[in-house]
Amino acid sequence: MNIKNPQNLNNKELKKGYLYDVIDEEKVEYCEFEEECNDKKLYDAEFENCKFNNVSMQNSILEKITFKDVIFEKCNFSNTEFLETTFIRCKFNNCKISGCNFAEERLYNVQLTETNANYASFSMSSMDNILFKNTGLQNSYFQEANMKNVYFDNAELVNAKFFKTSLRDIDLSNSNIEGIAISIDDIKGAIIDKLQTFDLLYLLGVKIKE
Repeated sequence: MNIKNPQNLNNKELKKGYLYDVIDEEKVEYCEFEEECNDKKLYDAEFENCKFNNVSMQNSILEKITFKDVIFEKCNFSNTEFLETTFIRCKFNNCKISGCNFAEERLYNVQLTETNANYASFSMSSMDNILFKNTGLQNSYFQEANMKNVYFDNAELVNAKFFKTSLRDIDLSNSNIEGIAISIDDIKGAIIDKLQTFDLLYLLGVKIKE
């Protein structure tokens, strides 16, 4: 696992930023945000070398936004739409992104730790060098997602749905996959624990006699 951390955040003092003041197509650099900014609508803006601390941005619509070298700490983005958004070298620590729509976004070198991503949708996303650690992904949705070097470390994938998304070479062995919805083709080549085979027997159409 070689996931790159956000760059340059320790080399320069961050100025205080205000999300309400950020406008469409603006580039924001070296800012730290600590505020509540729900129901925000933002288009084609860029955040680079920034920190979001205890930010609440629920029920917002963020379209074609770029987050590059950004840390999100204890933030709440529940039910926010991240449409065609790009995340490059970003960290989510102890955040809430439950119910978020990450449709057609690009994630490259992104780490999610102790984060609630239940009911989140990653449909048609491109994911490269991604870590889900101690993260809830219950009832999450992965449709036609392109996964490369994606790591699930003690993730809760209960009732997660994978549709036309290959998990070949992806290690699920220490994650909870109870109730996972997936096809034989998509699970083929994944790494699982022997006890997890019981969670996948339904794919064979067999019944266990007690």
